[in-house]
Amino acid sequence: MSIQRQKVVPFAEGNVLEIGIGSGLNLPYYSKDKVKHLTAIEPSLETWNRNIINTNDLPFDFEFAQAFAENIPTEPNSFDTVILTYTLCTIQDTFKSLEEIRRVLKPTGKLIFCEHGKAPDEAILKWQNRINPFWKMVGGGCNLNKDIPKLIEGNGFQFKKIDSMYIPGWKPASFNYWGAAEIR
Repeated sequence: MSIQRQKVVPFAEGNVLEIGIGSGLNLPYYSKDKVKHLTAIEPSLETWNRNIINTNDLPFDFEFAQAFAENIPTEPNSFDTVILTYTLCTIQDTFKSLEEIRRVLKPTGKLIFCEHGKAPDEAILKWQNRINPFWKMVGGGCNLNKDIPKLIEGNGFQFKKIDSMYIPGWKPASFNYWGAAEIR
């Protein structure tokens, strides 16, 4: 998954919001020449406390807030870029979260994403659907079968670019979507 993160995170620029920073896996991939300020939100302090990067040494301003994507603690039109990497799968209210992203994103801003989700192959999708209830319980709320393009487009965004493929790994969890979208 780090290869997927490397594909998208360097495109962040300006005032950036990362939703679901987790333990900070994306921090090494931000461009010091493009990012001015990074605000990161994460609902789990336990997860964030596993971070091994000293955020005081980052080449840009950094701010962390314990928060959920459904209620982003900032003013409207605050960010040039919003980053989502392997986050939509665990967000319970994706409609509310994407509404909040639209609220805090500047009109000219971009949503950059990399997510796993609904596989295009019927056989794999059947497994995703069968396994998902159990997987969700043991995987911290992670859903294997969310339709990422439909969620993003259906919630007020249009794609500037979207790619998809199976990455190496267990097929029910390895179909990835990545790209950029803007407010419609």
